[in-house]
Amino acid sequence: MNTKTFITGLTILFAFITAKAQHQAVPDSLTHELQEIIVTAKQPATKLVGSTLVSTIPGSKLATLGNALDVLAQLPMIKVQDDAVCVIGKNNLEIYINGREMRDEQELRQILSSNLKKVELLMAPGAAYASTTDAVLKITTRRNFIDGLSATNQLRVQRRRKWSVMDDLDLSYRAANWDLFVNSSVNYNNSLAKGSTTNALTYEGTKTVVGSSQNNSYPTATGVVKAGFNYAKGTQSAGAYYRYNPEHGDFKNSGTEWIDNNPALRRDIDKHIRAHSHLASVYYENTFANKYRIHFDGDFRISEGNSSVATTYPESADPDVNSTDKRKSSLWAAKLYLDYPIWNGNFTIGTQDSYTHTRLDYHMLNNLIGEYIPSSLTDTKQTSAALFASWSRMFGKFSLSAGARYEYVDYDFKTDGKRDKDVSRRDHMLTPDISLGYTFNNDAQISLSYKMSTVKPPYSRLTGSLNYVGQHEIEGGNPSLRDERMHDIRLFGMWKDFILQGDLTRSLDTYAYIKELYPANSLQLLMHPVNIDVTALSLYLVWSKPVGCWTPNVTAGLYRQWLTLDNTSHNKPIFSYYFDNTFSLPHGWSITANMNGQTEGDMHTNRFGATWMSIDASVVKTFLNRSLTVRLSATDIFNTANNDWTMNTCGVFVDKKQSYDRRGIALSLIYRFQPRKSAYKGVPASEAELKRL
Repeated sequence: MNTKTFITGLTILFAFITAKAQHQAVPDSLTHELQEIIVTAKQPATKLVGSTLVSTIPGSKLATLGNALDVLAQLPMIKVQDDAVCVIGKNNLEIYINGREMRDEQELRQILSSNLKKVELLMAPGAAYASTTDAVLKITTRRNFIDGLSATNQLRVQRRRKWSVMDDLDLSYRAANWDLFVNSSVNYNNSLAKGSTTNALTYEGTKTVVGSSQNNSYPTATGVVKAGFNYAKGTQSAGAYYRYNPEHGDFKNSGTEWIDNNPALRRDIDKHIRAHSHLASVYYENTFANKYRIHFDGDFRISEGNSSVATTYPESADPDVNSTDKRKSSLWAAKLYLDYPIWNGNFTIGTQDSYTHTRLDYHMLNNLIGEYIPSSLTDTKQTSAALFASWSRMFGKFSLSAGARYEYVDYDFKTDGKRDKDVSRRDHMLTPDISLGYTFNNDAQISLSYKMSTVKPPYSRLTGSLNYVGQHEIEGGNPSLRDERMHDIRLFGMWKDFILQGDLTRSLDTYAYIKELYPANSLQLLMHPVNIDVTALSLYLVWSKPVGCWTPNVTAGLYRQWLTLDNTSHNKPIFSYYFDNTFSLPHGWSITANMNGQTEGDMHTNRFGATWMSIDASVVKTFLNRSLTVRLSATDIFNTANNDWTMNTCGVFVDKKQSYDRRGIALSLIYRFQPRKSAYKGVPASEAELKRL
């Protein structure tokens, strides 16, 4: 069955079910809206439901912290660093806000903590999500029925080694069934990182050391303008928005490089980035007979970026090394799914399809370096068509869910106009998942799940171009990377205030970075990704219980992998802990104090250094009947976070010492005038492809 027949058949199926369901009675809009009323129950702030951690925010100590990022940082298993959200022990996270997937980090900043209703963390996502997804974070906001204009402005000023400033303005207007919204954001961020790298190897029978030092500054200015609408009447809703995102970045590295005991050579690297992207998104959703729900999302994205890199040696006669690249990519995507009850359970069926085209034009302007890092024009196209289905049901105290995802992928890779037959490929992938849970009582439950998935490497890892790093160092991608096949067994358990999560994964053809000698007329070291097979075990025990005005969250974790590469074992375990504290005080005051640390250990081919204790803290005060929130925060207070790592691959031992720009303070001001949540409810049709781009 070809792709066109598959999509056509699925469309006919949806049309038949929709037409049949339209004859059912539709509940009135008053009943539909009454379902959104919040009743605050006396229940734990966070509890385990199957394999999902559910946190209820209204009435808790988290409701006055500021924005959604501030709340997420205090929840079990979730960590926030520099506005980036991650889940402990998980690599690929998808975030949904009111049923549609988050497009950029600023969306979380624009949601006020007082508008949060529920946060759900799916630790074992099923077939409805891309196979690359390790965890799903679903955020539900409180619904606002007030017509008229609402506005929220957030200003943050931050001082670390450099100054940074961010301002978000969110305007929305509600009238009857319509919501119109305009969001704008300006962010100027400047950071400074320092470090050194030494590479020890045997070259032509002689022990050799290649080293470099770095003093990197990253001033970046980005902007976002987004405008759209949302229409909802009865059980139908539709919406669309357009987003424009310009970026202006400058990177400067003032450092040195050396070989053996020779004098260090001063080296300056200047990189300039000019990029922008356009995104248009549309969605439609309808519920028939209060049980059939159909949802459609469509996306179109186009982006362009130009960058130039100049490496100079001011104190020597070595020639400058200049290069330029121009990248252009486009994405067409659509997602369609239907939910309806069947066999006393809930059934979901859908399709997710996309077409991606990326073109990278790289020019090396130094003829001598061009002999081993040549100019290249790469062109990649990918067509993907997926069908997914899942079913879930309760059997007394037992719960069962099962699903499968079939995906067809046609990947075409060209270099300088010539198709690479070794890299281009067509794949047919079937990835099933199943989960079984049992509830002993309200305080104890357990679930076990299995998932097989196929993970595609990001496009940035598949590039065939090489980048000049220094006179003896190169970095690049690997167009011959294969897709990863992963088998994952997950165990979840809850007993009173304790939650246990365990993961046993077997990854075939995942990728990790190595450093090795590169064939050239002189000593050259190449760092690039290669496929590896690895088995890993992770265990995390969480304890959380409100004690008066104090809510602690304690997490103790273990990560242990089994990996041998070139007769070198990378099996040292990593033990970690997280101790988050929230204090809710009278008169609108709140205090947070979070600590974390980990031991030295291996993750893939990297051995990371130990961080015994890193501390972040904040003080929050509300004014003007909670219309104004002032937050003063400090990160890495004692400058103890360790970002060092080593790598021993292919006869090259790398020792990387680096000091990131994390210690600092920030002042945030949030003012709201009849604030309300962002209204757009669409779901990106192919978020996995957007992330890979």
